[in-house]
Amino acid sequence: MASGDETEPRAPSQNVYLRRTVSSTVQRRQFLAAGGAAVALGVAGCTAGRETTATGRTTADAETGGIYVQRFRETMSMQGTAADGDYQFALLATVPHTFWTVTGKTVTEVERTDEDTVHLMASVWDGQTGTVLPETGLSVEVTRDGEVVSQEVIYPMLSQPMGFHYGGNFTLDGSGTYTATVSVGGTGIERRGAFAGRFSDPGSVEIPLALTESTRADISSTRIEQGGSPGALAPSESLPMPTGVLPPAAELPGTVRGRVRIDDADFVVTTLDDGEYVAVSARTRYNRYVLPAMALEATVERDGAVVFEGRLDRTLGSRLGYHYGTSVDGVRDGDQVTLTVATPPQVGRHEGYERAFLSTGARTLTL
Repeated sequence: MASGDETEPRAPSQNVYLRRTVSSTVQRRQFLAAGGAAVALGVAGCTAGRETTATGRTTADAETGGIYVQRFRETMSMQGTAADGDYQFALLATVPHTFWTVTGKTVTEVERTDEDTVHLMASVWDGQTGTVLPETGLSVEVTRDGEVVSQEVIYPMLSQPMGFHYGGNFTLDGSGTYTATVSVGGTGIERRGAFAGRFSDPGSVEIPLALTESTRADISSTRIEQGGSPGALAPSESLPMPTGVLPPAAELPGTVRGRVRIDDADFVVTTLDDGEYVAVSARTRYNRYVLPAMALEATVERDGAVVFEGRLDRTLGSRLGYHYGTSVDGVRDGDQVTLTVATPPQVGRHEGYERAFLSTGARTLTL
């Protein structure tokens, strides 16, 4: 198996100030502070004013490629959790900040604006297995006294301490208590094992969203000394929900065949069902976060002849979790498998991830 860095990271927290003091002060005033318990996380803050190149790498700090340690740590407020059938939901809030979205191969910077009040982050997972559920089409509507206050686009995202979630900046109308309706439309990807037939229906919960002056002090930002250097913050251990961390390669089911890396994304290949199912578990180089919603192709060659060529299905399985897989006639030791990223993960990114997982390319391993 190819060597890698599945368990490294990570910069320690440093209790100092944000790199942009004025911006930090404005953000804290606008936030008005959420009313739930504060959770310390390395959530990326405002990095306004950057240009994005055609490759998605920012012009600032261009010497640092791939994943890098985000530059500051912020606390955020847990607003609540709720369930609808098999769906489990959580809603968290922090100061509004800039993030990046990906459409096809195009990266777009979504800057924080003066109108933004709060950055909401929602998670959805399977209550039975604790498996994070990407590709559910999650939305958030915020109301107050029955009137819609804010209904913004919320994006699938990756954050170094929080992992996979859905997030977006919202504009609210002063302090007080709101109601956040968190909804999913169900998933259309393949489901196997205990997930077969599940999560195709929509689900929705209401979670109170409290913005009060009393919790302003709970929201803070601190500089990270190693910010900007290669690596990543460790996953938070204080969250009441899963973050999309995948098992180490050695713990995957089936026969693990090896691993290749493309642009700080690791692809672990395993075979199940006597070699008749080929699965690829795609994860971030650091922290092993799930990398969903990409177009991944595979070619299997034996003695110079192609025995399989095609796209791997985005799949949710009870044994492998979210992965890319396909049924084949059978693979053998010595076969060569070439993995090709045709379209990078269609996931938004907090700071530290906006320059990674963007390359299309191919790598080959021998089973």
